[in-house]
Amino acid sequence: MKITLAKTAGFCFGVNRAVQMVYDLIEENKKACTLGPIIHNSQLVQELESKGVRAVSGTDEVKDGEILVIRSHGVTKNVYDALSEKGIEIADATCPFVMKIHKIVSEHSKEGYIVLIAGDAKHQEVIGIAGHCEGEYYVISDEEDIEKLFKNDETLANKPLIMVSQTTFNAQIWAKCQKKLKKVCTNAKVFDTICNATSMRQQEAYELSCLSDAMVVIGGRHSSNTSKLFDVCRQNCERTCLIETAQELDMGYFEGCSQIGVVAGASTPAGIIKEVIKTMSENLQPVDEQIMEEKETVQKSFEEMTDEEAFEASLSGLTGDQKVCGTVVAVNASEITVDIGRGVTGYVSAEEYSSDPDVKLLDEVKVDDKMNLIIMKINDQEGTAMLSKRRYDAIAGWDNIVAAKDSGEIMTGFVKDIIKGGVVAYTNNVRVFIPASQATMSRNEPIDDLKGKEVSFRIIEIGRGRRAVGSIRSVLLEERKAAEDKVWENIAVGDKFTGTVKSLTSYGAFVDIGGVDGMVHISELSWQRIKNPSEVVLVGDTVEVYVKAIDAEKRKISLGYKKEEDNPWTIFNNTYKVEDVVKVTIVSMTTYGAFARILPGVDGLIHISQIANKHVAKPQDELTIGQEVEAKIIAVDDEKKRVSLSIRVLLEDAAPAEEEATEEAAIVEEVAEAPVEEAAEVVTEEAAE
Repeated sequence: MKITLAKTAGFCFGVNRAVQMVYDLIEENKKACTLGPIIHNSQLVQELESKGVRAVSGTDEVKDGEILVIRSHGVTKNVYDALSEKGIEIADATCPFVMKIHKIVSEHSKEGYIVLIAGDAKHQEVIGIAGHCEGEYYVISDEEDIEKLFKNDETLANKPLIMVSQTTFNAQIWAKCQKKLKKVCTNAKVFDTICNATSMRQQEAYELSCLSDAMVVIGGRHSSNTSKLFDVCRQNCERTCLIETAQELDMGYFEGCSQIGVVAGASTPAGIIKEVIKTMSENLQPVDEQIMEEKETVQKSFEEMTDEEAFEASLSGLTGDQKVCGTVVAVNASEITVDIGRGVTGYVSAEEYSSDPDVKLLDEVKVDDKMNLIIMKINDQEGTAMLSKRRYDAIAGWDNIVAAKDSGEIMTGFVKDIIKGGVVAYTNNVRVFIPASQATMSRNEPIDDLKGKEVSFRIIEIGRGRRAVGSIRSVLLEERKAAEDKVWENIAVGDKFTGTVKSLTSYGAFVDIGGVDGMVHISELSWQRIKNPSEVVLVGDTVEVYVKAIDAEKRKISLGYKKEEDNPWTIFNNTYKVEDVVKVTIVSMTTYGAFARILPGVDGLIHISQIANKHVAKPQDELTIGQEVEAKIIAVDDEKKRVSLSIRVLLEDAAPAEEEATEEAAIVEEVAEAPVEEAAEVVTEEAAE
């Protein structure tokens, strides 16, 4: 079991400054009181009370000779005025961040700006901020309050307006508030006043809770800062508990956990944090000592700074090239809006999301997705940051590239560009150059078709400046060799394959049957006589073939393409028989007869003696090429695949019928010309016969 303590746990600059101010007064033997509890920690407040420092609720409770300490939350302008009128000596421990907000709202409200304050209306810090507004102001808790506000007063959209936030306001809600305000009021000024230390604390809590099985949040239950930490941790880690002291720990709560994260609010003394860690380490497992040492070193150096130095240091949390973890709050076709937990609205363009030019953000990204990002540019005035997932992935992916070079691992990526000399592929957003000689199976194959396709390659060279060179060819050759070996292990005559036509020659077609090329001879392509294989198949066609013969020694395979069911002779035998009369087409002539097409692939011979029922000197005297005639099948030789046809037989069969018809016509004519009596006799005689 590992216990990890957040580096930002414990007093922030403002709280540390306020507490130290009280201790300094005690050491100077001065009487001191605080306007309200100096921090939201009952244990420390009780300790100060034991040293004679009491908390008062108002200026009237301050005794003569006492110095009133104003806590880090700050107070209203009216309180300052009252203290001045009464001549009460003060030690102002108002956090510099809060003082900055007081200055912003005071100056802008004097100029006629309406002030929106994002925060808890009952919190002392918010009350103090509102007390420095000299005009109209509103306190909002989320984006819905903004929508209601502008719905109730439509004139607000046309008035000068600024928005600030409580220093401990939830960064995710703040980002949504900014987005909403931009929609309803395009000319509003937004000041990002969330304390940077608070943002960093929330961000670290967010990241730590993503990696932990359980989270412990240490701090006062009335502390806004601590409550925000609890909410952030609970989003990612369901097993999150809030305690004020080590005595509240329940070790059974961590049963089955291997990773435990610990964070603490800005008002939590270091002594309480150490006591909690000590209790957990004694009962579970020692804390990560390195993190503990780093925290103590940071705290020590922080305490040694002057107020101005510490304040400036706390502002330097966000820098370019810094890695952050964010949550998606909105996405459209071209851009992603991200909350990075620091009071800054981050934007990730489609180009900075992925190196794939065809990436569809709406398909890949959804609200509440978590992302690791790099900060490219920060606009402090607008409170925005330009972020990049692509560059983060590239940094993380480079180590994989280097490792793949040593191991020979096959990488997968997509080809983005075709450039002079080769192609550019990306894997995990890392650029890899693949020379043309290494981009295809053979050197003569075109590379243009690779653009936009997913490819597999090996890293064959690592150069300076994170330059990687890859080879698709080595992978293809290896795959082909493996496929070829597999085919030769199992291939047998009669096996059927679905293959691809790779090339054509005058004598046949070469077909890839899955790693091995076989040849279909031109005579095996069609049952009909063809002059060129292109009459039947083309390069790239997918064809069904079968193995006719194998030469294992020479590694040659003969393939068949034409199918028995397509054999014209089989079709003929299944369709026709001797004595059938068929309609045929004359296709050629010889001295001994004419050949007629019965069906494609089967021709029959009409011998010159069978063309007519009279003597024919040559076939051309009675027939022409392309002429359609009827003929009778008079003989079939299955062995030699020959068919004999006859037109004469049909003519002879028709002759008796013609003679009988002629005699009947003569009788009718004779009856018509004879007198009535003779005609009757003729008819009677005919009838008698």
